[in-house]
Amino acid sequence: MTSAQDVLLVGSIPLGNSEAVFRALATRLGTLAPRYPDGETGPRTNWIRWQRHIFDGNDAFELMPSRNLAGIKDSLDRPFFRLKQGASEIAYKPLGFAEEATKSFAIFSKLKRDGVIPAATRFQVSIPTVVAILGGFVVLEDRASAEPALERAMEREVTTILEAIPHQQLSLQWDVCVEIVGYDGGYQLHLKDILPDSARRLARMSSIIPDTVEVGIHLCYGDPGHRHIIEPSDAGSSVKFANAIALASNRPLNWLHIPIPRGWTEARYYEPLSNLKREAYRDIYLGLLHFTDGREGAERRASIAKRFIPHFGLATECGFGRRDPSTVPALLDLHRDVAAELARAPA
Repeated sequence: MTSAQDVLLVGSIPLGNSEAVFRALATRLGTLAPRYPDGETGPRTNWIRWQRHIFDGNDAFELMPSRNLAGIKDSLDRPFFRLKQGASEIAYKPLGFAEEATKSFAIFSKLKRDGVIPAATRFQVSIPTVVAILGGFVVLEDRASAEPALERAMEREVTTILEAIPHQQLSLQWDVCVEIVGYDGGYQLHLKDILPDSARRLARMSSIIPDTVEVGIHLCYGDPGHRHIIEPSDAGSSVKFANAIALASNRPLNWLHIPIPRGWTEARYYEPLSNLKREAYRDIYLGLLHFTDGREGAERRASIAKRFIPHFGLATECGFGRRDPSTVPALLDLHRDVAAELARAPA
């Protein structure tokens, strides 16, 4: 069971390279973080945007450079693709997740052998859902047609990761963002019934992962321009998604991450946490750390959350990828300091 001494690094960390990320985590967090991600450095820091390479030059797609084709409620401009008229077969080249994970794990392994990374630490690979990639690049009316081949491509990526990395050292995290944002009305999706359809897809993808590999769920409302795509009214949608995913899954789920916005300073935002099926997840993390209000804000939010969920670890709401790299050391220190303070606090 997670304690306040445990921290989760959600994913992206905008340092120079994977080795710099691993060394920073080892120096500032050590064993407080049971899993180290590689930081999704370089072009990967902006979550799914690096996946444009599977659509550019793809014979099945053509580019439509318009920002209003996905119904996204934010101000960022994006190119979108549509299926070419008469396209009868869709194929995707390797997505790149397995290649990046394999390269980073080699560095992770060397640093562990050298005693830099604690021996029990797992290597964390964070992967967006297929629905997220489609939602970020393909026009709404073509997503259902484009999905089956992309799901097969993602299965190949996961299988390659499982073949390349020892299972006892591996953790896989599904980044679940556009589904929950769509459920709350901030994103147009091609799913007919968003909640059960999302849960079934996650369960299907997780079913190919053996129980010896950890699987985690990261729920997120995004941070383009350091703003949520849509503001959640409370933790209710996160709890519904977490419970639905747990119900659909036929394998253990090792952790759950729930975002906690900075402005949630009243109990009413947290009350739905009472309905969370906590027993379905070994570890639960609340993304209540915010750089802008530091320890004071985090401790205030944590004290309210404890009224509804007694045991949880700490995280930020989202990855660090869109922030100034110079702030990363202080943000990692915030993880450590708040964890230490909450560990000293009475239960």
